[in-house]
Amino acid sequence: MKKLFKDIMPYLIIIIVVILIRSFIITPVQVVGSSMSPTLTNGQVLILSKIDYRLNEISRYDIVVIDTEDSPLIKRVIGLPGEHISYHYGKLYINGEETEDKYAKITGNFDLKDLGYDKIPENYYFVIGDNRNDSVDSRIIGLINIKDIEGSANLRLWPLNKIKYVK
Repeated sequence: MKKLFKDIMPYLIIIIVVILIRSFIITPVQVVGSSMSPTLTNGQVLILSKIDYRLNEISRYDIVVIDTEDSPLIKRVIGLPGEHISYHYGKLYINGEETEDKYAKITGNFDLKDLGYDKIPENYYFVIGDNRNDSVDSRIIGLINIKDIEGSANLRLWPLNKIKYVK
């Protein structure tokens, strides 16, 4: 019995370490759909860093993974707490000032309807897909509470020929 325990112990330790890493530090997440195109495409696999926002603030243009009832959503942070966000004729305005929207893929005219808030409340974020015309995001599901943001996803692992840090 002692020999069996001694033989199994290294495997148990490995399994426990892997479970702890996936639960608290990093885990893979797969892009589903075209809402983040052209930055990310359907089927690509990213590494979700669960500790990033324990150490750093969420910033504009971060790619985040949002916990939803159905499946994780991967979106880009556009609006921060305390800001007013609007789009007019495909141009992004933050607090009334035009801001470069370098990640946006927009075809045609794109305006935001009234989202029901003057400023983004504390602990909430406005997130949107890079493919603005084809994304389920804050325009539909509302502002995202910081509690629902699992972490950042900036390292693409799959496909192997496209491994890189994405922003």
